[in-house]
Amino acid sequence: WDNADFSRGVGTTFYQEFSTLNTAKPPFVRDVEAKVRRYLRSSYSAAWTLKITWEKAPASAAWTDTRKTVTYQAVLTTDGFRSYILMLYQDGGMQWDYTRLTSTNVLIGYT
Repeated sequence: WDNADFSRGVGTTFYQEFSTLNTAKPPFVRDVEAKVRRYLRSSYSAAWTLKITWEKAPASAAWTDTRKTVTYQAVLTTDGFRSYILMLYQDGGMQWDYTRLTSTNVLIGYT
């Protein structure tokens, strides 16, 4: 992830929260549960899920071509004991030009 710059009126950020502890689960939450079960080979039933979407996000440097945007999501989910994050990117991958980043010692990850 790099810094996105929404100050020029390009791109949108939005979120949707799903609290499903005592309610019926919408298809999106059932899909998230299925992904967690498949990738981790464990039982999982979400109590809470948050989907954050950055749509057509431009990179944050002054030289940025605002036509090269990225759409991606972070999906946070928990059953109250275990928590997971799914990081999803639009087909076609990253459109930002990483060769023009100001820093060359870039790390990817989360804790």
